[in-house]
Amino acid sequence: MRIIAGSARRLPLVAPKGQHTRPTADRVKENLFNILAPDVAGSRFLDLFSGSGAIGIEALSRGAVEAVFADSSKDAISAITANLARAKLAGRVMPMCAMTAISMLAVEGRGFSIIYMDPPYGQGLLDKALRALAKSNLILPESVIVAECHVDEAEPEAEPLVLRDTRIYGQTRLLFYSI
Repeated sequence: MRIIAGSARRLPLVAPKGQHTRPTADRVKENLFNILAPDVAGSRFLDLFSGSGAIGIEALSRGAVEAVFADSSKDAISAITANLARAKLAGRVMPMCAMTAISMLAVEGRGFSIIYMDPPYGQGLLDKALRALAKSNLILPESVIVAECHVDEAEPEAEPLVLRDTRIYGQTRLLFYSI
């Protein structure tokens, strides 16, 4: 696992201890950022279910002005903090579940241009998080919401979000939503 491009290019990242985190494959991450390329520089990036923080750190490396990371695992929070320090990048780390982070950020009146979420597969968390986001004020008119899930999982719906694109990479599916 490494940073692919930008200011921290080629930097190896550490993963949280244990088997609870499933890092996004470099191939998936590279394709994701090829799709998001025009939107990343200058963006405000929210990384939910962050794991190692690799996606949000990749965004910072590529020019995002801000990244917020949320994960409930202590090991994940340690990995994110270590990876940010190794990359010499700054980000806000929220040691809490995604739904709590969504609520807190909404109360703060925050808005994000790119929201990425990669919840544990098959636990219903993607649907829950997407619905919480749809009800929040975190989504801007130009926001892109990307959800990573297993290829066999259903595509959740959450009004007013509209599924704009789907990409499949092996057993991983990326869902792209917007308003």
